Amino acid sequence: MRRRCTWNIFQSIEYAGEQDQIKLYNFFGFLMDHFTPASSESKTDLNSSMMQRNLISHIFHKNEICLDTEWERYFCYKSIEVTKSYTGPHLTFPMTFCGVSKLVEAFKHKEQLHARYVLQLLGETWRLLTTFPNISHVIACHTKPITICGDLHGHLEDLLLIFYKNGLPSSDKPYVFNGDFVDRGKNSLEILLILFGFLLVYPNDVHLNRGNHEDHIVNLRYGFTKEVLGKYRVHGKKILKLLQMIFSWLPLATVIDNKVLIVHGGISDTTDLDKIARVDRQKYASALRPPKMKVHGCMTKMNENREREACGQVEGRRRVCSLTYHSSAPDHRHDLPRRSLHNTPVCSKLDLSVDEKLNRRLSGFDQARCELKKSDSYLESKTTETDLDEWKQIVDVLWSDPMPQNGCIPNEVRGGGCYWGPDVTEEVLRRNNLQLLIRSHECKQDGYEFCHNRRVITIFSASNYYEVGSNRGAFIRMGPDLVPHFIQYQASTTCRELTLRQSVGWTERSALQALREQLFVHRSDLISAFQEFDPNNKGMISVTNWASTTERVLNLGLPWRVLRPQLVSSTQHGMMDYQQWIKELSITEPKLEISDNSILDTMYKNHSNLETIFRIIDTDHSGLISFKEFHQTWELLRSHLKTEISAKAIADLAQSIDFNKDGSIDINEFLEAFRLVDISAHN
Repeated sequence: MRRRCTWNIFQSIEYAGEQDQIKLYNFFGFLMDHFTPASSESKTDLNSSMMQRNLISHIFHKNEICLDTEWERYFCYKSIEVTKSYTGPHLTFPMTFCGVSKLVEAFKHKEQLHARYVLQLLGETWRLLTTFPNISHVIACHTKPITICGDLHGHLEDLLLIFYKNGLPSSDKPYVFNGDFVDRGKNSLEILLILFGFLLVYPNDVHLNRGNHEDHIVNLRYGFTKEVLGKYRVHGKKILKLLQMIFSWLPLATVIDNKVLIVHGGISDTTDLDKIARVDRQKYASALRPPKMKVHGCMTKMNENREREACGQVEGRRRVCSLTYHSSAPDHRHDLPRRSLHNTPVCSKLDLSVDEKLNRRLSGFDQARCELKKSDSYLESKTTETDLDEWKQIVDVLWSDPMPQNGCIPNEVRGGGCYWGPDVTEEVLRRNNLQLLIRSHECKQDGYEFCHNRRVITIFSASNYYEVGSNRGAFIRMGPDLVPHFIQYQASTTCRELTLRQSVGWTERSALQALREQLFVHRSDLISAFQEFDPNNKGMISVTNWASTTERVLNLGLPWRVLRPQLVSSTQHGMMDYQQWIKELSITEPKLEISDNSILDTMYKNHSNLETIFRIIDTDHSGLISFKEFHQTWELLRSHLKTEISAKAIADLAQSIDFNKDGSIDINEFLEAFRLVDISAHN
């Protein structure tokens, strides 16, 4: 298995996770937009229904405390005391270069900034960002070339290495950081605080573009929410709310000398920089759903306070609607294995058979009936064509990827944005009198990559992104000639000490480990699919059928016949023992007494979805949920997956992982208890 195959494994698993994130979010959106309790429900059922709806609804609403006076009251840092026992860095405001430099040194030595200073720094950042345009304009000159960095994803060591090689940001050393500062890595918050600190000191020389991970819904799944709450247990919730506002105010693009466009994801055939410049960007706290327009009824607090003049716009999220595709059914997990935000159906009216199916699945709606919002007595909503156009502009900028073929199609691999070809690049650059597009969003083995006749550059600054040795990081230096100069690096000392063969071997083993885990969690589906080719139940199938069936079940787009020698230990005359193969995957499971093993299969396959729902239901961010909330989590997952999980199985699971028998479940302990371990990786 060579490097390209290894790379495909990592990337396919990553993008499959992004698809699951969007499918889960669309499911919640479908519940919010299309269902309301019927008047015939009992009081108990009605209360249960409304509780479920409320649990889901709060994820779609941007923080509604945005007036300066309310901000001062809610996010006020002045009442937070810095005790004498605090040994971390102290900040003074307004920020200075010396102050931010000390902050960098403190984070280098793994010190933690006091919550008072965090809130104060974030508050100042928010106020500054509200004065910025959607598109930042930068001028390059001989005396101060511009440095452009791609995704950092919480890799503080990469940011520190960039500063070591290139120098700290200053009026003589301008930087553009192209989004995706957070998630996946362990030091996302430290990266944000450093970048925001330099932004406050040099607002004309430090430029931050928004990435698709600067989104509070995405953060629920990919680690940033968990990181903040773990580091700031008392004030973490306020920090997250403030960051949610900050993310929505980050600029969407940067232009150098009116010739070089820098965006996080990319473009599409409908990208219009004039429209992007006019978008009310703070409406999009999450870019996964367009904003909602209220037609009847009352407005939210935010609407009353800030946008009474703006035709009643509110900060809710309507279910993703395609500009070109329409359907009358909600997303079914296995109907279309690859879906895009732009290709997600919207319902003007719902097919009754689908309605009946969902009604049977919905938690709190069992034994009850649901109906679509048809009556004028309910608050109706619509999304205007202008809203959808603005939303699509933002989604394309944050989520899109280039492709070698001409044209522009929905990005069905990630589930959001589009794939655009070289013809689209040429047209958008020509129309805007540009000569180069710089984007990030995709990990590249060398840290950067040219495409589209060298008119598009992908820059990625998080080295060792998938695994130690998997990729280099890079950044760009660009002077007034607008010629990009690339500086590559590898942040890990361990990786720098390995030979090329050792590094490739290490990465291959990690990729295979991740792939074996995917095979293991889908073992029940794989066995059922293999049995279609084993009518006599001999436990044997051909290698050809093994490869095609494995792809059909996992849908990862991998060359399974090429991978077969790495995954299957033995074959005879083109046949393999698939039951023995499943046993040889060398994965250990938790030792828990559970009455229904199917719930374990569901747990393994939907580990990330479960964590996302846990984080949503844990509204007080305590890290603990009650048995009742635990049951609600599984009911939501059951509805999402269209599967049956018995109440007894859920109760048994809750009892088995209530380790201290206090009637509550620690989310992190629960998820760790079900972490799969590849035995071969430890041998």
